[in-house]
Amino acid sequence: MKMRKILCHLSQACVALFLSTAITSYAEQNAIQKIEAIKENENVILKISLKTPLIHPPKNFSLLKPARIIIDLPATINNSGQNRQHINLGELNTVDIVQSLDRSRLVLNLQKIQNFDVQNNNQQLIVRLLSDTSLAAKQGEAQIEAHKEVMKASAVKTVNNGWPNKNEEEKSLVDIDFRPAGNGAGRIIVDLSSAQQLVHVRQQGQIIVADFPKSTLPEVLRRKLDVRDFSTPVQTLTTSVQEDMVRLQIEPTGVWEFLAWQTDRRLVIEVRPVRQDGAQSGMYKQYKGEKLSLNFQNIEVRALLQVVADFTGLNVVASDSVTGNLTLRLKDVPWDQALDIIMQARSLDMRKSGNVLWIAPKDELLTKERLELEQRAQISELEPLVTETFQMNYQKADNFRQVFGLDGQIGRGNILSRRGSASVEPRTNKLFVTDTPSRLDEVRKLIQLTDVPTRQVMIEARIVEADNTFSKNLGAKLGFLDLRATSGATPGVKLPFNTNAAVTGNYLGVGEQTLQAATSTGSFIPNTQFVNLPAGSIGGSAPGSVAVSIFSVGALRFLNMELSALEADGKGKIISSPRVVTADQQPALIEQGEEIPYQQATSSGATSIQFKKANLKLEVTPQITPNGNIILMVDVAKDSRGNPAGGNFAINTKHVKTNVQVENGGTVVLGGIFVQTQKELVTKVPFFGDLPVLGNLFRNVSTLNDKTELLIFITPRVLSDPVASRN
Repeated sequence: MKMRKILCHLSQACVALFLSTAITSYAEQNAIQKIEAIKENENVILKISLKTPLIHPPKNFSLLKPARIIIDLPATINNSGQNRQHINLGELNTVDIVQSLDRSRLVLNLQKIQNFDVQNNNQQLIVRLLSDTSLAAKQGEAQIEAHKEVMKASAVKTVNNGWPNKNEEEKSLVDIDFRPAGNGAGRIIVDLSSAQQLVHVRQQGQIIVADFPKSTLPEVLRRKLDVRDFSTPVQTLTTSVQEDMVRLQIEPTGVWEFLAWQTDRRLVIEVRPVRQDGAQSGMYKQYKGEKLSLNFQNIEVRALLQVVADFTGLNVVASDSVTGNLTLRLKDVPWDQALDIIMQARSLDMRKSGNVLWIAPKDELLTKERLELEQRAQISELEPLVTETFQMNYQKADNFRQVFGLDGQIGRGNILSRRGSASVEPRTNKLFVTDTPSRLDEVRKLIQLTDVPTRQVMIEARIVEADNTFSKNLGAKLGFLDLRATSGATPGVKLPFNTNAAVTGNYLGVGEQTLQAATSTGSFIPNTQFVNLPAGSIGGSAPGSVAVSIFSVGALRFLNMELSALEADGKGKIISSPRVVTADQQPALIEQGEEIPYQQATSSGATSIQFKKANLKLEVTPQITPNGNIILMVDVAKDSRGNPAGGNFAINTKHVKTNVQVENGGTVVLGGIFVQTQKELVTKVPFFGDLPVLGNLFRNVSTLNDKTELLIFITPRVLSDPVASRN
């Protein structure tokens, strides 16, 4: 125990000595003395005083949300005496200093993101935050300075007899190409002569402008490209030279957005169409990370991955084969998209496990995964076999034949290994599986998911038949009786040629007489009706009548009138409500009615008795969806006995067959039939029946107006409780 304590103290002392030595060595190299901030016009200038001047410009990048500028100072410690300074000038709020063993990080917290530049000035690091107006002025000054530099360079060439300075590298555009990127996007690819070439890409109104200061353009690239035929938002590309600067103008159309990035000596500008709701069109990969801006010249890929890891908080593990440098310019790009661009530029790929990202070349990852799969296959071939018994509770063991075998034969299936097998014992409903332990775990999970109680569904149908009938019948009778013959007078009307015409109903002439009813043996009441159009009965109901007789003073001549009328109004409703309970995805049938016999001739000429159903039937197959709705395949029929026909009976049929989706407990109308019958029948005496007013005495009018409506409702309910299913 004492020896362990001594070793522990020694190790702690060694660590402390190492840290002290490391910090002392870093302190000897450089240190942050103080931080000052001033406001110059609309710009904020931050001065960081250092112990010794920086040899190389520090690495820096910016974040969009939250708005920050981050500057890394290698081999530098904090001697300012505070970790946070409150500035509150312009858009700059505070400056945080975070120190680790090998570096110090300056974090500038802004109200909104701004353009900035970082310059070395002996023992001071100057960070200039540029406003929008000052940025435009600075760009103009930069163009003037660039023009002066070109003039100086030309003067040097003249002094050196036209030969350029060997230390000066000429920057130029090598090639400009346009390619469709798929899904309606257009991609402009610019190849540069140097990775350190300056590029400024921005949007001006409805065009995209890319400026390349201090660059030259070959004559073959000074052109205007028309790319409308590629069906992308990009219409034209115009490349021109303005003094010592090359300008590329991209003219899109419609609603679009663009993204620009540079990897080494290649600049890519991608223009994508956008729908009116703001969503990207096409099947683009959705990037959801926070946006950042990166601007690095010839930085190591491993260091660039470390920047992404610091920003995201993820643990990034890079393979030893991840090497090389990269020039990268990104502005307001989601961090996951920035990581994809970095990996595409170096043919890398990644695998994510929790919050750890493993990054390596694609071939290396594929080789590693292939070796792992081969090792698993070898282990599976050598792993011992185990037999396990599974008791089926709700499903039949025979149902698993399709899982483990083919065509109903138990054997090797997709879920079993090459050496695995399975068998079924129907009497006890058990399943016996022999395979490796890993495959048995998969079988166990499968049985847990499938051997569950089947949910029940109750389906209730309501068939409503409603009718509304209306009938009206009007009629009249007219008669005349002449009894003057009983008093010795001459009945009828005297006509020329000594002829009399009697108007006594249904005869002409005095001598003829039609008897209507007997009063006694051999005694009859004569038929006096000459208009007989009475109202008929409706549904077995006799009409009512009103009779009036007009006679002469001697009661020898009679005029008889009888009016009859009948009006019937009826309403009825028939409701049939069959209901049935069945399991999920299992068909069910319920019916009630009668079977009607009818004769049918056979091939031998004899007759046989056949039966045809006239009943109420509900046939349904439910399917419960994952969101709780129910899909129903419904067949509803309501048949009844009809009118006699040829010694048999016709069958009145009402039938609905459909497929519908209904919410649990909801009611849907499957269909409806509405029938309306209107009739009007007029029977009249010609000419007299057309007379105004009096014509009603010479005609019979029957009116019919029937309405029949059939509606079929259905309501499914999921019975998740066994008690509810019993009820």
